[in-house]
Amino acid sequence: MGLTVLGRKNNHRLVLLMIFVIILFIIYIFRLFYLQIIAGNWYQNQAKENVNRDIILIPKRGDIFDTNFSVRLATSYESFSLYITPGDVPAGQLEEELVNLSLLLKRDNNFYLDKVKKYNPNTFSPILLDKDLSFSDITRIAENISNFPAISWQKTPIRFYPYGNTYSHLIGYVGEITSTELKTLYNKGYTPGEIIGKTGLEKQYEKILKGKSGKLRRIVDARGQIIDEKINKAPESGKDLIISIDPYIQELSQKALGERNGAVVVLKPVTGELLALYSYPTYDPNLFFNSKTGSMEFKKLSLDPSFPFINRAIQSTFPPASTFKLVMSTAALAEKDITEEETVFCSGSYIYGDRAFNCWVKTGHGVVNLRKAVAQSCDVYFYKLGAEKLGVEKISQYANMFGFGNKTNIDLPGEVAGIVPNPKWKKDRFNYPWLGGDTVNMSIGQGFLAVTPIQMADMIAMIVNNGYIITPHIVKEIKDPVSGYTIESHKPEILTAVNINEEIFIKLKELMRAVITEGTAKSVITTNKVAVAGKTGTGEVGLKDRFVSWFAAYAPYDTKNPNDIVVVVVLVDASNNWEWWAPKAANIIFHGIFTRAKYNDIIDELKRTGAWYLY
Repeated sequence: MGLTVLGRKNNHRLVLLMIFVIILFIIYIFRLFYLQIIAGNWYQNQAKENVNRDIILIPKRGDIFDTNFSVRLATSYESFSLYITPGDVPAGQLEEELVNLSLLLKRDNNFYLDKVKKYNPNTFSPILLDKDLSFSDITRIAENISNFPAISWQKTPIRFYPYGNTYSHLIGYVGEITSTELKTLYNKGYTPGEIIGKTGLEKQYEKILKGKSGKLRRIVDARGQIIDEKINKAPESGKDLIISIDPYIQELSQKALGERNGAVVVLKPVTGELLALYSYPTYDPNLFFNSKTGSMEFKKLSLDPSFPFINRAIQSTFPPASTFKLVMSTAALAEKDITEEETVFCSGSYIYGDRAFNCWVKTGHGVVNLRKAVAQSCDVYFYKLGAEKLGVEKISQYANMFGFGNKTNIDLPGEVAGIVPNPKWKKDRFNYPWLGGDTVNMSIGQGFLAVTPIQMADMIAMIVNNGYIITPHIVKEIKDPVSGYTIESHKPEILTAVNINEEIFIKLKELMRAVITEGTAKSVITTNKVAVAGKTGTGEVGLKDRFVSWFAAYAPYDTKNPNDIVVVVVLVDASNNWEWWAPKAANIIFHGIFTRAKYNDIIDELKRTGAWYLY
């Protein structure tokens, strides 16, 4: 009987267990039914509304330092940038959302709409809408984020140029990538709205300065609220550049040239390093980054008839005028067409065919040999030399030897090659034959000849180096900003070398010194701190009281150490009133380089040396 009762108890427990399992199973079935059928649509909508967004993390752009690695010439600071992902905006609402955003941030109604129009309206790639926003701007957007579900923001570096217009043509500036640029650079990792170098070193060294972008995976809900985010790839900062430019000499060049259209080049001929490269008119690139007025400033400068965006040191060409007489002298001595003692009588004009070509001294220089012809810049001497002895082909050949007609390969974008004409060039260009008068004009650096100031600096470097030119270069080193290690150092490279007797270059230096001690620059190059050797040039452009003013020189003349020598070239173009300013500015620059004095002190000291009438 006891066994029977025990069996009944076990069966009862088994029935209860089975009932419990059945109830759990029914609950589980109902739960699945609820989740998949009743609440399925709700969860599906929630899943759709939680969106994964890949945010590009912009790396800090590399800084640009002066030659002593002590002054930042280009740097970046952190700010907020605003983005939109058009594909996240419900169909037909993109324009309304952008207009409302413009109103919220007090922009013109179409400010943001115009930016997005150039991109695919269905893209899921974030597009840069605005930059350099304040924290209060971001707060305002965050408070209204439910109205702007496709809007996002992040901290991004903004480029800043501490010295504004002093380095604008040299350093350049950055800007938002255009749709045309994006077509070329998309496969190289660039995205819509990205910032890239537009001109100057910023463009030339874009790949090095840019760094590598990172990636942030962000999950947001339908209201734009961030649910979660994770950095999948950290950004890598761009590399720093150390350039050869000396801030003192650059600023001195700016002040010496003043508000005159032109350029200054200061070069170390033995290494090819640029100590200064300045062009005027200039501009302040910082103005372009103002989100409200930047585009207007850029447009204003673009329409300026003085063309402030042109780097006159490497992108504008001018007749070399009488500085070209150094090339003519080299050719004549190398070809043995003259001796130093041979003389020519300058009556004030040279008759060629039925035309008279005048000397700049209307009454003439009288009897001149090579030394006097260079020192006094006698045109008749070189008219006769070019037309009767050298001829156009020889003149062109030697001009090319000195680097004219070819790019210098300076590490800046946009350099032009200039023009060294010959009969074939003229025929191809104008379908007209070369005339004897063309040769006469070319002999004094006029006519079709066109050179840049950087090429002129190379011409002087050829003479200083006794027959070779080192490629002019700006960037000295590339450094890792994290480790501080030097990644790459520039090594001087020979651009061109000529097989001309060294004695000829020694003679040319003597002739250039005579220009200062007894020639056309005697009353202008008055500094008593360094011995200068150079050549003046005054180019005609067919306008009354408008002349190109050149001074191309080097110092010290009397040094035994090539590393001490600097080349200074000053060009004042014919858009200015004639005042023969190029040698006057060079006088200031040479005096400053070898004294390191303040600008006003330089002027005062030059006045005390007897040059008061120049300044």
